[in-house]
Amino acid sequence: MINLRNSKEIIKIKKACEISAKALKLAGSLCKVGVNTLEIDDAVREYIFSQSAKPNFLNYRGFPNSCCISINEMVIHGIPSKKTVLKDGDIVSIDVGAEYEGYNGDNAYTFVVGKVSQEVEKFLKVSEESLYEGIKKAVVGNRIGDISEAVEIKLKSFGYGIIREFVGHGVGENLHEEPEIPNYLMNKNAKGPRLLPGMVIAIEPMTTQKSEKIVKCKDGWGIKTENKDLAAHYEHTILITEKEPIILTEV
Repeated sequence: MINLRNSKEIIKIKKACEISAKALKLAGSLCKVGVNTLEIDDAVREYIFSQSAKPNFLNYRGFPNSCCISINEMVIHGIPSKKTVLKDGDIVSIDVGAEYEGYNGDNAYTFVVGKVSQEVEKFLKVSEESLYEGIKKAVVGNRIGDISEAVEIKLKSFGYGIIREFVGHGVGENLHEEPEIPNYLMNKNAKGPRLLPGMVIAIEPMTTQKSEKIVKCKDGWGIKTENKDLAAHYEHTILITEKEPIILTEV
C-alpha cells in the first residue's frame, strides 16, 4: 500500500530528513585521508542520538552500524571498520538515515577524498545529475516509471551502468515502504503507480562506470561491482506536492 501523508506526519518526516541530511553532511566532512570509516560511523551515531532521534540503519535487519560506508567499487551496504582507512583518491558513498518520533529520513552521497581524475569527476557529476533528473519528473500526474526513465536516460547517454537489483522506495513509519522506484524503465507500456500529493519517496541512483554485474561480499552485506568498476550512490527523500517536489534531505 502506498501511503499519502497528512500535515502532522509530514512535519515529523521533515524533521527526520533534516537530521538525516545534517548527519550525512557531518559524515562527508570527515572523509579525509587517514580517517577510518568506524570513526565516521561513531560521529554520525552520536549526532543522531543528540537530536532526540535514532539511526534507522542500526540493527536494521541485523546491520551492525549507523551508516553504510562503501568505498570505490563497493556499491552499497559497506560496513564501517577501524581497518578501513581512507586514502587519497578514494570515493566514498555514505548512506544514512534517522528515525524521529516514529518517522524516517534517508539520504546518500558519494564524497571524494583528496583528488581524483577528471574521468572520475565526470562519472560522479553525471551520477548526481541523474538523481535530479529523476526528481524533476516527480510531479503529480506522472508515474513512477517517468522517474525511472529520466534517471536511465541520463546515465545511459554517458555509457554508465545502472544497478538493477536495488531500487528507491517509499519512506514513512518504515525506512522502506511502497512504492519501489527502479533506476531504469522496466516496461514502457506499464509505468506503475501515478504520483499523488502526500507521497514521500526516496530516489537513489546506484551507478557504475560501465559494468552492471555485482557480487556480494563475504560479510553478507557489502555489494560491489564484479570487475571493480567504481560505483556511486546518490539519494534524496522527497515530498510530492500539488506543485514542485520538495527535497526534504537538502541542507
